[in-house]
Amino acid sequence: MDRRQTPRWNSAELGRVGVMSRWLLLVILALTVRVSAGYKVGVGRADCTGPSVEITFMGYAQVTQRGTGIHLRQYARSFVIEDEPGTRVVFVSVDAGMMGHAVKRDVLAVLQKKYGPLYTDENVVISGSHTHSTPGGFLMYLLYDLTSLGFVPETFNALVHGIAQSVIRAHNNMVDARIYVAETEVLDANINRSPSAYENNPEEERAQYRHNVDKTLVQLQFVHGRDGTPFGAINWYAVHPTSMNNTNRLVSSDNVGLAAVMLELERNPGALVGKGEFVGAFASSNLGDSSPNIEGPKCEKTGLPCDVLTSSCPSGAGACFASGPGRDMFESTAIIADRLYRAAAGLLSTSNTKAREVTGPIGFVHQYIDMTTAETVHFDRATRTMARVRGCLPAMGYSFAAGTTDGPGAFDFQQGTITDNALWNAVRDFIAEPTQDDKDCQAPKPILLATGRARFPYDWQPKIVPTQLLVVGDFAMAAVPGEFTTMAGRRLRTAVARASVAAGGRDLQVVVAGLSNMYTSYITTPEEYEIQRYEGASTLYGPHTLTLYLEQYKKLIGALVRNESIPAGPTPPYEDDKQISLTTGVIFDSHPLGKDFGDVKVQPEPVYAHGTTASAVFIAGNPRNNLMHDKSFFTVEQQQMDGNWSVIATDANWETKFRWERTSTILGFSDIEFSWMIGPTIPEGTYRIRHFGYYRYILGGVYPYVGVTNTFTVE
Repeated sequence: MDRRQTPRWNSAELGRVGVMSRWLLLVILALTVRVSAGYKVGVGRADCTGPSVEITFMGYAQVTQRGTGIHLRQYARSFVIEDEPGTRVVFVSVDAGMMGHAVKRDVLAVLQKKYGPLYTDENVVISGSHTHSTPGGFLMYLLYDLTSLGFVPETFNALVHGIAQSVIRAHNNMVDARIYVAETEVLDANINRSPSAYENNPEEERAQYRHNVDKTLVQLQFVHGRDGTPFGAINWYAVHPTSMNNTNRLVSSDNVGLAAVMLELERNPGALVGKGEFVGAFASSNLGDSSPNIEGPKCEKTGLPCDVLTSSCPSGAGACFASGPGRDMFESTAIIADRLYRAAAGLLSTSNTKAREVTGPIGFVHQYIDMTTAETVHFDRATRTMARVRGCLPAMGYSFAAGTTDGPGAFDFQQGTITDNALWNAVRDFIAEPTQDDKDCQAPKPILLATGRARFPYDWQPKIVPTQLLVVGDFAMAAVPGEFTTMAGRRLRTAVARASVAAGGRDLQVVVAGLSNMYTSYITTPEEYEIQRYEGASTLYGPHTLTLYLEQYKKLIGALVRNESIPAGPTPPYEDDKQISLTTGVIFDSHPLGKDFGDVKVQPEPVYAHGTTASAVFIAGNPRNNLMHDKSFFTVEQQQMDGNWSVIATDANWETKFRWERTSTILGFSDIEFSWMIGPTIPEGTYRIRHFGYYRYILGGVYPYVGVTNTFTVE
């Protein structure tokens, strides 16, 4: 038997070995975590609320829908992601109708002045959530800014400042992180608002899907590398933020904006809205034909279903519009938001086992293309042959003027219109007359507005558009400059994933990041285009708009996988110097004799019960004098045991609203009413409301004022 002696260690040696072992274990653990993480991520959020009064909202194209106050503030939420080699991408989701090329250009100018060439067109995506209840006038194309009476510098500058600030905050908050992706179905938050167009897609293609809208919520999660705590999330779900209808006059981020607020409040306990470490976005996807008004379209006066193809009602039955699931637009917004929030919160919970980790390098690719000259070879399903197709000059069809079931249009236009009218053609030709080639190219769309031919006083719609992909590991964001319909988005996701594999790359999970970098209206499938619902009539570059995009994004992912350089492409025109604005600024504010700004005209009641609404009316200046970014026009404050006051709500809370009213245009008088719905979790105690505002002196200058109500109790 081998009797080799077992080594013996004295206590000092044992101590040294123990310390060395622990250090070695820590080093191995640190290296393991770093290799496993592989990313640095920063998240940031900033207020980008535009002028809340006197400016027409962007989305429903109704001149009369001008803001009178705030219900939910607008925020920009930024996510900066960097891999170990130092490659970096940025995704920004903004509570805005869409994104404008000039806005992104000026945001990049701010960032490049601060950081040099770190952030560029190529690696930054800015996506609008598509809320229809925020101020317009920032796109610098005439058709889109027309109902806002032209360019609105206040809206534009608010977006540029807020978006840039959110990226700066994300840049300054970079930490070691791990990234996960998870998904779940949300079945009761959207319906297809153009089912007749969707049904024109090939039967074998439709058979691949259970629903005629996408029901999957996809979530990209960012967790701390040190302990796995979530600190950010981007959620993509295909639904129009049109729960707030075209009668709304209060700035609102709508259902997806409220869902973001709810998720952030849950993850930032005790923080006010817009504050806290965790940043959660609900970004737009292929929402082109997806509506939150899930009770469906009905005739206004009879309550009967509308005609499926035309979305019209019999004479005397009123307009056709969709609503629900609530009793009014506020309740509907809250219900849809709650369903989205709960789905997202469930994916973030510690008990969730659906998430998979994202690993691998980061990549990005970007190219401008002229859609009016683009060509490709396309397989025609009808003739079963290959055919060369091309893009057209931008044009809007007759059904564009009909609006949608989320917001019907004016006059007597109907969706599904494929014939023209001599009277409207005469009006069209007076503005800009299409050529026969334009008509042939756009067929079967009858051209109502030949926007590609209209140049006075500047371009009416874009011709040169940005196309872009961000890739993180095996997760890809296809940033598209418009509203892809359900099937158009499905085709894009499939095309990018297949092209990646064909080029020798990874099998990618692809999301459509809608309304990014520029707005070019809708993108339907060629089959949906034939039906000429609102979405088809608003597909700018003809029946093969999607076909051209599919080829372009396949080219982009192929170049990225093969590490090939790609030309930048033509630059969109600079037309800042041509902008026209018919919106006047604030001239002056005044107040009645014997009164002052901030004086309370109507005090709150002395006592309120839970479930009731406290309100007060102040003598005010115009809210456009100062947009109060990262601040508030109002605070609800609770008195503490030591006599000090603590802010518990601001004008960014769902439970609060303010409405401003000009009581005398000639004298410059105005009032502002603030209301606070007292929820069941509000503690009993003593409260007050404070108003912060600015007034414009008639001889020049803007000056602050503060108003405060009497105290009241909640019992």
